[in-house]
Amino acid sequence: MATIKGFLFDLDGVIVDTAKFHFKAWQRLAQDLGIHFSEEENEQLKGVSRKESLEKILSWGDKSLSANEFEKRMAQKNEWYLELVQHMGKEEALPGAKSFLVEATKLNLSIGLGSASKNALLILDQLAITPLFQTIIDGNKVSKSKPDPEVFQKGADDLGLPAESLVVFEDSLAGIEAARRGGFRTVGIGSPKVLKDAEIVVSGLDKISPVEVINQLNF
Repeated sequence: MATIKGFLFDLDGVIVDTAKFHFKAWQRLAQDLGIHFSEEENEQLKGVSRKESLEKILSWGDKSLSANEFEKRMAQKNEWYLELVQHMGKEEALPGAKSFLVEATKLNLSIGLGSASKNALLILDQLAITPLFQTIIDGNKVSKSKPDPEVFQKGADDLGLPAESLVVFEDSLAGIEAARRGGFRTVGIGSPKVLKDAEIVVSGLDKISPVEVINQLNF
């Protein structure tokens, strides 16, 4: 089994909780379209691209849009989302996230981001943690959504490391499946009942250290 040499992190739900901002923006858009949208539906959009998210919402409401209107609606949702994100501060990082990244860096581990978000760099800048990442693969650099492993494979390529030597930290089922498909090691952030396919599951990065992750996965 390969020695662990680096970590790849999803963004939303792992390092920062922007899910609340996505929820508010999607809910506003859905209401504008006359479609019911609750937190239950929002859960199904975790780790999913903006395009696929809108497709899902339209299917739930049994509605369709012209190609031009579809693009306008995606842009509108993103505009509303960014209005909320602009007010984020360093304190918005999830508990233990920054210290975990700093500790991993001190261990000379390679650090990368693998997120479907097209606003990942803006969010990392708002949190003042961008320099901690050696590569940032976001929605602007991939064409396939999770559970396709493309986002993590590109991260591994940028870091120059094989998948089996990298640990993916994910909070969604689609993300864990993407990591497993790509041959990566996995840590789920959230509920063990939901993320049962991950090798390790914790409620947050404040509940485990980089050394503990390595020791458990190298066992």
